Amino acid sequence: MSDVTRILTAIEQGDAKATDELLPLVYKELRRLAAHKMAGEREGHTLQPTALVHEAWLKLVDSPSQSWQNRAHFFGAAAEAMRRILIARARRKNAQRRGAGAAHLDVDEIEIASPAPDDQLLALNDALDRFAMLEPQQVELVKLRYFVGLKIEEAAEVLGISEATAKRWWAYARAWLFEAIQMGDADIRR
Repeated sequence: MSDVTRILTAIEQGDAKATDELLPLVYKELRRLAAHKMAGEREGHTLQPTALVHEAWLKLVDSPSQSWQNRAHFFGAAAEAMRRILIARARRKNAQRRGAGAAHLDVDEIEIASPAPDDQLLALNDALDRFAMLEPQQVELVKLRYFVGLKIEEAAEVLGISEATAKRWWAYARAWLFEAIQMGDADIRR
């Protein structure tokens, strides 16, 4: 049993100190993954990957129903938390309220750079929701690859599948999502 899995088990059993032990073990990897995702950001964004990691961490540990079965489940939850943060940010930016699109500065809001322009991120989120109805396991692979930035080998390990299976799923998911995004709201089934 890995250290992460052991600590996750302790957290589930109610050990309050276990959460403090978990952060040092996963923070470096989460930070590296966030940095990888933000490396392709446009110039001038003001936020560091640390903000995305911290937001995701807070969502993970503050959840009243936090319960992770193992390392794979934890990183899947982290991927989902990062995805939700980026989607919420994109939706806020697209809302264009409070001044009919005029620039509004809210000092309490943390600006998190997303890995794609907001409209593309929202289109991807909508396509992922549709794809999840057909292939929920493959959606988890997409989240780990796209939102967390794991390599194919790392994602396969987290999901407990072979690298060959992960490569097939990744190729299929990319093609399905590309077509879904190109078609917009049209329903595609394969």
